[in-house]
Amino acid sequence: MMSRFPIFWKLSLNPPQILTLGFIAVIIVGTFLLTLPISTSEPIGVIDALFTATSATTVTGLVVLDTGTEFTLFGQIVIMILIQLGGLGLMTFAIMIVLILGKKIGLRERILVQESFNQSTLGGLVRLVKSLLIFTFSMEIIATVLLSIRWVPEYGFGIGIFTSLFHVVSAFNNAGFSLWSDSLMGYVGDPVVNIIITFLFIVGGIGFTVISDLMRTRKYHQLSLHTKLMIIGTLSINIIATIVIFLLEYTNSETLANLALDEKLWASYFQAVTPRTAGFNSLDIGSMNPATLTLTMFLMFIGAGSASTGSGIKLTTFIVIVLAVNAYLRGKKEAVIFKRSIPGQVVHRALAITVISLLMVITVIFLLTITEDAPYLHIIFEAFSAFGTVGLSMGLTAELSESGKLLLCILMLAGRIGPITLAFALARTSKGNIGYPKDDVFTG
Repeated sequence: MMSRFPIFWKLSLNPPQILTLGFIAVIIVGTFLLTLPISTSEPIGVIDALFTATSATTVTGLVVLDTGTEFTLFGQIVIMILIQLGGLGLMTFAIMIVLILGKKIGLRERILVQESFNQSTLGGLVRLVKSLLIFTFSMEIIATVLLSIRWVPEYGFGIGIFTSLFHVVSAFNNAGFSLWSDSLMGYVGDPVVNIIITFLFIVGGIGFTVISDLMRTRKYHQLSLHTKLMIIGTLSINIIATIVIFLLEYTNSETLANLALDEKLWASYFQAVTPRTAGFNSLDIGSMNPATLTLTMFLMFIGAGSASTGSGIKLTTFIVIVLAVNAYLRGKKEAVIFKRSIPGQVVHRALAITVISLLMVITVIFLLTITEDAPYLHIIFEAFSAFGTVGLSMGLTAELSESGKLLLCILMLAGRIGPITLAFALARTSKGNIGYPKDDVFTG
């Protein structure tokens, strides 16, 4: 596959650089398509087209233009395709094309897939891609049919089918784009919409390696450590967040207070799970209490699972750091969970991801305070949403200056590619490891 593009190898690009350039190329093409007169009801600027293309390709969901009214059917289809490409990964579709053509997957292509899915070995990657594609398209078809049963009677056959398909693709890929300006606030207490949409983005965000492991393993004790951590971590954080949001917003007249009890429960659950990079909202984000917004930013920063359609530092990264801190405080040499030790290299990688991520978010927040005349909380929230490729907004996105939009574009791209991958793409490769004498440094 890549041998057909020798220019990449002549430039001696490493896998992180190729993946980064691939995303940038798709964004550029998407920007061009969205600037065409056929894509919008009225002409839009290049910056707005670039922001929309970046938000769709990085499956973020932040919007500067209303997707349902500003874009035509053609423009909405372009956005949906960008979401699918960005969510599943460019290499996934490249491998699919090669397999359809009956070509063999070479070592270089496997290395790119390995980097794209953040895998530790080259074994079983093609099988993983095949399973991923079959699972994804099957899920999206089934979910589209189920939502169509709900929305076709309401909007008619054609609009109902497309509305269902668009939201299914957006949900499974954790994009958060909606054809309604208020996202899913109109369905805050609808069990069908709540269950299907949240199921899609939870499954899409749990990670394809976890899905593959669950599909081929029947017994819990045979599951990999990564899968166990993702399942328990996802259940725990979702349940805790649901309870906390329910309690924090229960008396807020702008969110839960005026809803029936069942609607309160659905809304609390939806807003608890959506910050994990999904981006849909069934409550007005700008009307939430500061405590709820703080929790939401924390959840957005953690994000979804590794090798998923979501971003953030990833749930397993957060769990590894917590385990490492616990081990240090208890005087243990290694972090241990389920009678398995976490390698030191994994702990170092988790720390590197978190530190680089925080530095990127803080830098953009600092620059936004210079370029934007907006409340500080709004700026912070927008930055965390962009990095986590979540798409939740307190209303600042549409009011951003061109400089602010470009800053968030960079942060969205960095969040989707991953801080470590981006760092490797920008860094120079070391020619070798040189050992030096050790010395002590006082910390804490």
